[in-house]
Amino acid sequence: MNLNPYFDASNNQKKQFMKIYVKNMACESCKVVVKDALEELDISPVKVELGEIEKKEDLTDEEKMELNLKIKKAGLELLEKKQGVLVEKIRKVIIDYVYKSDEKPNVKFSALLSEELNHSYTYLANFFSEVEATTIEQYIIALKIERIKELIIFGDDTFSEIAHKLHYSSVAHLSAQFKKATGLTPSHFKALKEKGRITIQNI
Repeated sequence: MNLNPYFDASNNQKKQFMKIYVKNMACESCKVVVKDALEELDISPVKVELGEIEKKEDLTDEEKMELNLKIKKAGLELLEKKQGVLVEKIRKVIIDYVYKSDEKPNVKFSALLSEELNHSYTYLANFFSEVEATTIEQYIIALKIERIKELIIFGDDTFSEIAHKLHYSSVAHLSAQFKKATGLTPSHFKALKEKGRITIQNI
């Protein structure tokens, strides 16, 4: 058994790096948290992406424990169980679907997820619900709400443009979903932001 985590490039073989999956790593600020924690522990990754860290070698048990302690302060956690790996793969597809929605055609998510992970949507949806105690649909809505907040706070898009960007059928649909989740209409939320009563720290 070859314990070397990557192949010899001199033999024109593609390098394979160890992947360490991170739970709840759903935004760019999460990447900063993980990168800072790795730097503090003098751990050099090949790269850090949403939901995962790539390294030439796996983390030692001590490194995993220390890294977990640091990132848990931000609500993140290393995943070791096989089921956790699949959940994070599902999360990554969802995050990409929501945060890069304006770059993608308005396709049915169930078809997209099945194609990306090579499993039936029914299997993936049931698996996700069993492990996470929430449905894929509810997770998508929650992520969309956070994305709407970010676009209102940091962007100049109109509500119509935001609705189009996130594939809502109408501004009314977006507003109803936003109010149900936050208790505020998007207009009220924007007004609070303009008065300086909403910041990234308290959204």
